[in-house]
Amino acid sequence: MNVYDIINQSKPSLSFEVFPPKSSDTFESVKKAALDIAKLEPSFMSVTYGAGGSTAGYTAEIASALLEGGVTPLAHLSCVSATKDKIRQQLSDFKARGIKNILALRGDLPQGVSSDDLEYHYASDLAKEIRDFGGFCIGGACYPECHPESANGNADIDALRIKVENGCQFLTTQMFFDNNILYNFIYRLYRAHVEVPIVAGIMPVTNAAQIKRILSISQSALPQKFVRIVDRYQDNPEAMKQAGIAFATEQIIDLYANGINAVHVYSMNKPEVAEAIKNNISHIIE
Repeated sequence: MNVYDIINQSKPSLSFEVFPPKSSDTFESVKKAALDIAKLEPSFMSVTYGAGGSTAGYTAEIASALLEGGVTPLAHLSCVSATKDKIRQQLSDFKARGIKNILALRGDLPQGVSSDDLEYHYASDLAKEIRDFGGFCIGGACYPECHPESANGNADIDALRIKVENGCQFLTTQMFFDNNILYNFIYRLYRAHVEVPIVAGIMPVTNAAQIKRILSISQSALPQKFVRIVDRYQDNPEAMKQAGIAFATEQIIDLYANGINAVHVYSMNKPEVAEAIKNNISHIIE
């Protein structure tokens, strides 16, 4: 099934993200974690793609394993260091494996490299390549708080319009911790006639290391309620995990209640976190 059809159903969707290992040493443990999450019967699961395509083979293998297990996979594909031949080879591999859904991403620029140095300058260029190749449902990424490289919010919306025009059928958000930011973002999209389904990306923050990473790489605004939770529980690992899951659950329930039917959880290869969230909303997504 393609992701566009899944998220356009009247029933709320709940999906999870996993990331492949960086080396063969941990492949089996990561694959097991992904398949354990798959046992929760999510609407679909996304599989990330390493910087410069460093985990391309593992991405395809895990996505294939999910497909064999009866779960629709959404394979990430990044073009930041890729040639057109490499991208086409990857698309051929996905197609041969029966993988029909791709999240088209540019990826983070290496230090000292600009988008002008790349064969695919932007994710919208990659989306067009995938569309022209044919046979895939294509998604793109979006930033409710504005892409860090965009000059302003209007320029960011214009870039998303190009993604959609070039083939993106849905957009998945970067993590956010204040739902009002997402609601305002969606209003601005619709006002600009960018009318594709939005999948809300939620990150359950379950440990102090995640918090430090979020602050170093993300421009996400942290509401005071969230900051107080972190201040109170970050030195108590079990309490922080429980509080992080509870905060994410509250976000998800509010999203569903306000008509956002598609929620994607950045579950960080943690089956216990994915299971806890699904259990918390089991009757809501029936």
